[in-house]
Amino acid sequence: MTQTFAKYTFHNLGFSAPNTYSVWVNILRPSIMFQDNPLLAQLKKQIQETLPKKEGNVKATDRGFGFLETDNKESFFIPPNYMKNVMHGDRVIAVIRTEKEREVAEPQELIEQNLTRFIGRVKMIHNRLNVVPDHPQLKDAIKARAFKGLNPEELREGDWVVANLNSHPLTNANKPFTCVINEKITDSNDKIAPWWVTLARYELPNAEPAPQDSWNMLDEGLERQDLTDIPFITIDGESTKDMDDAIHTVKKDDGNFEITIAIADPTSYISVGDKMDDEARKRGFTVYLPGRNIPMLPRELSDELCSLIENEKRPVICCRVTVDSEGDIQDDITFFAAWIKSQARLAYDNVSDLIEKGQSEKLMANDVIAEQIDALHQFANVRSKWRSNNAVVFPDRPDYRFELSDDNDVIAIHTDPRRTSNRMIEEAMITANICAGRVLRDKFGTGVFNIHNGFHPEKLDTAMEFLQKVEAPFEKEELKTLEGFSALRRWLNTLDSTYLDNRLRKFQAYSEVGNQPAPHYAMGLDAYATWTSPIRKYGDMINHRLLKAVITGNEPSQKPDDTVGEEIALHRRTHRMAERGVADWLYIRLLKNAVKEETVFTAEIFDINRAGIRIRLLEIGASAFIPGSLIVDNKQRIVCSGDLGTVSIDTVQEYQLGDTFEVKLAEIRTATRQLVAKPVQQFPAPEVDSDAAEKEEEKA
Repeated sequence: MTQTFAKYTFHNLGFSAPNTYSVWVNILRPSIMFQDNPLLAQLKKQIQETLPKKEGNVKATDRGFGFLETDNKESFFIPPNYMKNVMHGDRVIAVIRTEKEREVAEPQELIEQNLTRFIGRVKMIHNRLNVVPDHPQLKDAIKARAFKGLNPEELREGDWVVANLNSHPLTNANKPFTCVINEKITDSNDKIAPWWVTLARYELPNAEPAPQDSWNMLDEGLERQDLTDIPFITIDGESTKDMDDAIHTVKKDDGNFEITIAIADPTSYISVGDKMDDEARKRGFTVYLPGRNIPMLPRELSDELCSLIENEKRPVICCRVTVDSEGDIQDDITFFAAWIKSQARLAYDNVSDLIEKGQSEKLMANDVIAEQIDALHQFANVRSKWRSNNAVVFPDRPDYRFELSDDNDVIAIHTDPRRTSNRMIEEAMITANICAGRVLRDKFGTGVFNIHNGFHPEKLDTAMEFLQKVEAPFEKEELKTLEGFSALRRWLNTLDSTYLDNRLRKFQAYSEVGNQPAPHYAMGLDAYATWTSPIRKYGDMINHRLLKAVITGNEPSQKPDDTVGEEIALHRRTHRMAERGVADWLYIRLLKNAVKEETVFTAEIFDINRAGIRIRLLEIGASAFIPGSLIVDNKQRIVCSGDLGTVSIDTVQEYQLGDTFEVKLAEIRTATRQLVAKPVQQFPAPEVDSDAAEKEEEKA
């Protein structure tokens, strides 16, 4: 090993004659044996200065080695001994050299470490404290110590903790990774661990805001109309407590509708910049996780004082507007403050049963309430038809609901389809948000707007290539407009296959939140500003304050600054990841016997990459991965194309985005909470014509 190194060293320094090489090896052999020898270090430095360097991200594998992935798609092998000094996701500068006739990367300089604060589990090695990060690509234990004030004696094997990496080999003279345990989350065997650990991972609150001794309504100079005699109704889930919208609908003799949407008014109790307002902005949203929620506001506000409870007088902000018989929203949009009393607390399923089946065992509506249900249903039908013809309507997807036992075991997952009453409330809320978007745009030119810009400008040409292949009736310039993009979305909804729709979504811009009015291409709307969930969304509280300024004619008490969009988008993304994180954990618990029992599921493809297929199990909503090796056993036979969204076997296309087919689970990875599946359909190797094979062999 010493001789090989010395030969390599002197070759790079310009000594190539065999006798010179032998002389220098004999001179330096004792020095080379000691790793901290200054001469060796100098020679190594000189060599490395002559070698090419590459910057990129470290990608770890399950087998100890890794790869350096550069920004221009180059990939260099990182041997296991070099991987000991880096972690998956680190951004580094590495020298590139040839070892055993293969180019390899040796990380030399840390640009950005991937792991800083992390969640992990305690592991005792020789009675010493270590932490194993809870991450699919990080499996090695990291030496740890407890933060001052945290008693290490209270930490047991498998306990969940929050830690910070405080030493990295590339920045600390090749010393090993070390970390500091800052907090114990929960015990190893705690059944509520999925919730506590996930909330800690995303630094989300694990309890509602602290209650106040009392709540007094603010003096805002608002004159509230008394609408307590008007038969408003609420329609929510049976267990919902934070009811924030009530509706009154009148169908007129001319076929038009007058709809009044009343929204709970928490800003009548919370002033801008006070302690509770700051807390609500910090949280951004109510946290909704499977089996539990953590309110953005104290429960005495969200579930009591502001909730539109049946027969309780509540302050609201109302939007009243006329919608004609064709479903078109008229220009008589009016916002005003009011007092209302909900006269019926209705549940989605009961209302749907009444409409769809003509009766409901749990809903015995009087004539007034029955009239309200019928009018709202007719209103929703004309609005849905208008949006289908003029804007964009998304295909219905079911909601998946976990049923938990008292001790937090998963009993079942229920599939809740989008029923008639869900669509009724949806149409009413969309109408209210369109009205708010238009009024805030025209009055102030600012607000909290939901925005979508259609196709990403840099990806439009690629999208057009797909559309031209299927002879879609659209031109490039047309798709840059709201009308053209909406027409495309409507056309896609008419196709039998969802492949093209799924493929084109890859080229669309992301939905955004901003403080300037702009269209929402994905919905086909010229302006959209949500204000219908102020109990659950801080952005809706901002829009409430702006709408109150519209009502009073005063200057708004709050305008959204330039950072509000980024804040809301970050909150929304974090909450979605947290919800998915808990769900993945619960799926693992639910499906623990699925491999052994060979349960068959219907799967839908939602993504394809070069390694395989990502699917959603339609019966339960879980996502899983099918590696190419479980589709066919010979990787030469299969091509998974992320660019095309297709999978070909033996040059024949077998799968594409949006396809549904039957699968079984092949593996349940409990540690990383991942599901691995395989198709029920097998693809045997094609039969070989022996005579033809012999002829080909003779030709060769």
